[in-house]
Amino acid sequence: MSIEIKVPALPESVTEATVAEWHKAEGDSVTRDENLADLETDKVVLEVPATDSGTLVKIMVQPGDTVTAGDVLAVLEAGDAAAKKSDDKPAASQPSKAADEAEPAGDVQQSPAVRRLLDEHDLKAEGIPASGKGGRLTKADVEKYLKDNASSKPAAEAKAAPKAADAAVGDRDAGAVGSAPAQDERIEQRVPMTRIRARIAERLVEAQQSAAMLTTFNEVDLHAVDKLRKQYRDVFEKNHKVRLGYMSFFVRAAVEALKRYPIVNASVDGNDIIYHGYYDIGIAVSSPRGLVVPILRDADKLSFAEVESSIGEFGARAKDNKLTMDDLLGGTFSITNGGVFGSMMSTPILNPPQSAILGMHGINKKPVVVNDEIVIRPMMYLALTYDHRIIDGREAVLFLRTIKEVLEDPARMLLEI
Repeated sequence: MSIEIKVPALPESVTEATVAEWHKAEGDSVTRDENLADLETDKVVLEVPATDSGTLVKIMVQPGDTVTAGDVLAVLEAGDAAAKKSDDKPAASQPSKAADEAEPAGDVQQSPAVRRLLDEHDLKAEGIPASGKGGRLTKADVEKYLKDNASSKPAAEAKAAPKAADAAVGDRDAGAVGSAPAQDERIEQRVPMTRIRARIAERLVEAQQSAAMLTTFNEVDLHAVDKLRKQYRDVFEKNHKVRLGYMSFFVRAAVEALKRYPIVNASVDGNDIIYHGYYDIGIAVSSPRGLVVPILRDADKLSFAEVESSIGEFGARAKDNKLTMDDLLGGTFSITNGGVFGSMMSTPILNPPQSAILGMHGINKKPVVVNDEIVIRPMMYLALTYDHRIIDGREAVLFLRTIKEVLEDPARMLLEI
């Protein structure tokens, strides 16, 4: 029985998607609920599961194609008979001897993902060990080959360099005229933005044009936080099975500051100001397709362990493109940590319709004056970008100073003072 695999219902406000990658090729056997392809929207990556077990007999769209809800992506032949029928096709899973002589086995039955990797890295399939069914080369095979050869490549290039130089000298002495050296080539490559990247660009421009953004700065001494982390790190990890990082302290400090200055937790809607009586904190996370901001809902009710666990889960799911629309919707305030990349100071951009965002940066040991004595302390620059339409400089500065005070004396978090 033939079954059409269609584009699933798209999230609210999403009208179309782009085919990002096929995980199966024509002729492949599939099982029910196995992921066949990834669809990229301007917010999340959606998986397309098989509705039944059988054989994928026809792929109707290719990576890069635009599709809408209900469009047919592929045709699946359900049942064991389909698998047997597929096995009877010599071109699909049982290449003939003549076919093997005509072209290398590694070039047969390659999925779009495999072909793309081979093209990107200028590789030949026949030089890579294949582990797939029937000797098919898989994406994992190519990635393993690239990883295994990454360390040996610099040495090989270094060894080849003298030979290349000698050859170049020989050509010059002989008066040979050839093409310019590779390092002198001016190469350009044009690639379309992914949907997520295009949406990020759109929202950043929107934020610049629709809000009166201003940034205020301060500096925080993290000596007390470091002392607590070192003192309780091992027992915390043993009890909660998660590492005690900095983010839980910053989230808790932000919540305390938001409670004192509710306008920072508000948003603009036309001529109205919406005050939010809850604290949904967006945590900026890097993903292979761009920056995403999943939401810690009701952050004021979360323990340190729950905050750390949730952020770790967000990071893992963002890396695997597993975040859902529910993870990304909403949010009343955001935190972004450029310090993980070595940033010393920056001015973060608002995440509309939120009215403020806290920027964390790198921690550096610096000489500071404490009780009239010069001591070495771990210092971090903080930045608060805010919408000056509703947040005055006084509230912004006091808000950031509150975060500084809470972090420099963490006992305030428990006493709420």
